[in-house]
Amino acid sequence: MAFPLEMKPTELQKIRVIDSHTEGEPTRVIVSGLDEPRGASMSEKREDFAKNLDWVRSAVVCEPRGHEAMVGVMLCKPVEADCVTGLIFFNNVGVLNGCLHATMGVALTLMHQGQIGGGMHRFDTPTGVVSVDVSDDGAVTVENVRSYRDQVEMKLTVPNYGEVTGDVAWGGNWFYLTDAPAGMNLDSGNIEELTNFAWKIRLQLEEEGIKGTDGAEIDHVELFGAPSNDSADAKNFVLCPGKAYDRSPCGTGTSAKLACLHAAGKLKEREVWRQAGILDTVFTGEIREVAEGGVIPIVRGRTFITGEAELFLDPRDPFMLGI
Repeated sequence: MAFPLEMKPTELQKIRVIDSHTEGEPTRVIVSGLDEPRGASMSEKREDFAKNLDWVRSAVVCEPRGHEAMVGVMLCKPVEADCVTGLIFFNNVGVLNGCLHATMGVALTLMHQGQIGGGMHRFDTPTGVVSVDVSDDGAVTVENVRSYRDQVEMKLTVPNYGEVTGDVAWGGNWFYLTDAPAGMNLDSGNIEELTNFAWKIRLQLEEEGIKGTDGAEIDHVELFGAPSNDSADAKNFVLCPGKAYDRSPCGTGTSAKLACLHAAGKLKEREVWRQAGILDTVFTGEIREVAEGGVIPIVRGRTFITGEAELFLDPRDPFMLGI
């Protein structure tokens, strides 16, 4: 039985999911058990999901069934007729605008289910239509929405760290991009310090009222440093909304970086940028210029199916809706 979105279960509810990870970052795709969100556009469906289905968000990706790094995807009917599916992304604190690692996870999930084959497909998302090329070996390439640098060399005075200079860019989410301070190691053994610094930047952006286009909240912070080896051009640490860090190099963050590099005259069409994440996994990216300004990022990574499950939501359970 599929429950309407606005109705919390009064009897045992089962939600079927398929899990994957993309270069280390987990995705959980809801494949059955819920009715469709409503709306004439994917943005409206996202808002309907946020308003009426936040209890499902917390039940699916938060403890005890999930964890802070888990990103969820709700599959729904696309608005654009030539798209395979519509996608709504969410994490431990709310809905997201876009998410490329999860888009890659959806592509492999649909292939795993036999709903699509290899080759090019189009997905409808709240930020626009993205094109996805999926291979049998788990490699997925996503042609993202238009991305651009919005503000250059934006200075902040961050408590305990002093002046920080970075760019503000859109890559499907809003990012503040800056170099990690000298002496701050960009490796997986230094997560606490990196998180503390990035979170202080996030709070300072709010304190100073720095926003993206149309007053949008800048809810991702991306720190950069030298790569650990010659498999990448740079290494990053991305702090997501909810204070969880991205285990992958972050697809929308890589898109924002590509847009900034192009705006600075450091990346041309057909040139490849290799972006390592905090676990030293790598996304490869390139750009296509567009007449209206900015770029279309093309980002490639590897995705692996990790499991299938049926989540039980039992009204007797005090943590039915998550912790």
